[in-house]
Amino acid sequence: MRSIWRTLDPRLARDIGLVCLADGVVGLSYGAISVGGGLPWWVPVLLSIIVFAGASQFLFVGIVLAGGSPIAAMIAGLLVNTRHVAFGLAVSDEVGSGWRRWLGSHLMTDENVAFALGQDNPRHRRAAYWAGGIGIFICWNLGVLLGSAAGSVITDTDVFGLDAAFPAVLLALVLPALRDRSTRTAALVGAVVALATTPFLPAGLPVLFALTGLLFYRTPALEPVR
Repeated sequence: MRSIWRTLDPRLARDIGLVCLADGVVGLSYGAISVGGGLPWWVPVLLSIIVFAGASQFLFVGIVLAGGSPIAAMIAGLLVNTRHVAFGLAVSDEVGSGWRRWLGSHLMTDENVAFALGQDNPRHRRAAYWAGGIGIFICWNLGVLLGSAAGSVITDTDVFGLDAAFPAVLLALVLPALRDRSTRTAALVGAVVALATTPFLPAGLPVLFALTGLLFYRTPALEPVR
């Protein structure tokens, strides 16, 4: 693992560090919203360790706190997370094999997949994926733990706008990638499909249908390892 950090470009390491910090803030908001809404502190903490999927965790907590069934919340979370199937195909070489594949799959997030796919050669892709995954896992869980502790004190999390932190981080992460024309086209098609299907489909399914935008994405050629 030490070679991962040595492979990272300083600017890339800085960007990964900033996203890890931002995800820690999002984790804090998730913990605070969960406990502030009435859940025991250990629920968001345990979910963050064994599920480690921010969008699904927010969706699960939102459905449960709204009075929905935990089973329905779990199914909705699984639907949202099926996008990781496409992620797994895109970064299968970076995840590795054996025990690394199990660990790497658990550490898979939108953010470290985006960092990996933004690199030009396999070594840098692998380093970005693992550095982002490990860093985000640590910061996210620390943030959730702190947020869970704060949730018993903060009575109204909406006052602080904590629910907007998660989409704000994802938007900031996506914006640089939109400089590429192929990525812009795929993102635009996906956004249109998601918006068009949202009024008619249950939560989570519009995100899956947005993956049709991938049909309009052309993968750039990778540089050979140096």
